[in-house]
Amino acid sequence: MPAPIFAQPSDGTIVQLAGSTRRVILELPELMLVEFVFEKGGVGALHSHPHVQSSYVAEGVFDVTIDGVTQRLAAGGAYIVPSGLVHGVVALEPGRLIDSFTPRRDDFL
Repeated sequence: MPAPIFAQPSDGTIVQLAGSTRRVILELPELMLVEFVFEKGGVGALHSHPHVQSSYVAEGVFDVTIDGVTQRLAAGGAYIVPSGLVHGVVALEPGRLIDSFTPRRDDFL
């Protein structure tokens, strides 16, 4: 069966994390699209991975740290994390990030 190429808001399994949720929206081996919903004060802990990541702030305000540099981004802002750089976020208010990863993060499946 071919992988889905469309997704509805109700598609995907919601995974509860500390202070946030994660939902894989769509995925292929080469690319993955993921939604993270954060409570106020929710933290995406500092971490790194070999995947290139691009993130769009769909709602809220986040302090985003990449390779030791922190910037505050609000809805409409975005960032790219090159492979291997340490990064994380703190939600200053309830918010939502839409992340893409290449290649797919199999640890999210």
